[in-house]
Amino acid sequence: MAKLRDQIASDLKDAMRARDQLRMDTLRSALSGFTYKRTESGQELTEADELDVVRRLARQRGDAIAEFERAGRTELAQKERTEREILQAYLPAQRSPGEVREIVQSVLAELPPENRNTGAVMKVVMPQLRGQADGNLVRQIVAEELAL
Repeated sequence: MAKLRDQIASDLKDAMRARDQLRMDTLRSALSGFTYKRTESGQELTEADELDVVRRLARQRGDAIAEFERAGRTELAQKERTEREILQAYLPAQRSPGEVREIVQSVLAELPPENRNTGAVMKVVMPQLRGQADGNLVRQIVAEELAL
């Protein structure tokens, strides 16, 4: 059941052997996130739960990158970028902006004109793209398509 957790634990051992401190810290934070989520929910994590934990950690790294760049701390932003890349290696491939745009256009074609607003479109699109596209990208594409 915990295939992702086992893979991360195995990769952590490899990082320890290679003395790769950044990779070790990143993978340890993922394992810690799994433990926290399991304790919080009171049950074993499913594969989807584990993916949600890794996705959340990657999103946190993305937010930190933006903050560090805004503050002019490029060395810390680069560290966070590397950590995000490590975490994204465990996530399924993301859809391209073109694929997301096609899905948004098909949803817009199905919706009646009076219901074409950002909230209504996002409500239909996001369940289709859950875990496959960044919500901010989807929101941006929806806004662009509605403006046309």
